Amino acid sequence: MKPLPALEIVTRLEDADWLDPLAKSVRKAVKKAIPARWARDALHGVPIGHPVHPLAVQVPIGAWLSAGVLDAVPGGGKAATLLIGVGAASVVPSALAGFTDWSQLHPQQQRVGLVHAAANVTATGLYLASLVQRARGSQGSGKVLAYLGLATASAGGFLGGHLTYRQAAGVNHSEEIPHRFPSGWHPLAPLADLPEGGLHKRDVAGIPLLVHREGNTVNVLSDVCSHLSGPLHEGKIKDDGGDPCVVCPWHRSAFSLRTGEVKAGPATARQPVFETRTNGGIVEVCLPGAD
Repeated sequence: MKPLPALEIVTRLEDADWLDPLAKSVRKAVKKAIPARWARDALHGVPIGHPVHPLAVQVPIGAWLSAGVLDAVPGGGKAATLLIGVGAASVVPSALAGFTDWSQLHPQQQRVGLVHAAANVTATGLYLASLVQRARGSQGSGKVLAYLGLATASAGGFLGGHLTYRQAAGVNHSEEIPHRFPSGWHPLAPLADLPEGGLHKRDVAGIPLLVHREGNTVNVLSDVCSHLSGPLHEGKIKDDGGDPCVVCPWHRSAFSLRTGEVKAGPATARQPVFETRTNGGIVEVCLPGAD
């Protein structure tokens, strides 16, 4: 079966570099509007372990779709109006979470995301216009505007799906590591060959690993950042209350070098952390749960 023609149009958006100046301006506005790191982490979804935006959009989408059904049923106009209002009000937190995530994506993802956001803003405007018409007693035009809003929101949803499932925005880019790394213990390097402190990259079974030595203790994480696959060994170390952390060089996500826990977003998924032991002067690694 051939892909829909619309897919080719969306794919071209990924290379639409003429959108980059606008994207740059919007990024600056987002960072200025949400300066606090704790607020950005909450909007990214660090506390819940995955992005907030896909959850938040369920409210306006569900409310507007339900309103569309009620508008088609005799006597459902009043309830439809209420649901349209609920949907319009719930757009604000959804948009805040979405723009916060969007500001930390690759350029190709941001181009598609910008059009996705424009579609949703347009849909919201159509629904607000529908509310105005309904308040004036013009139910017919109110319904037409609402259905146009639903169609526009659906187009925006298609772009959101492309952004997530084709461009892998918001997914865990380290999820595959336990399925690719072989089970059991594997040699990493002689302990004497691992410099004290610093961030170092080693490959085991074709998997890039991040290595950090603290005395005789060796911390090992997946070197692929769970946010967007950034090379963690090129990042920096920062102290978080006595817990050494690695800061990703791409979007500044921070992870505990000892536990892999997310210390700062935009990443929401923790890094796979490897167990280590020293056997005859050779450091060995094992990934719990590896297939």
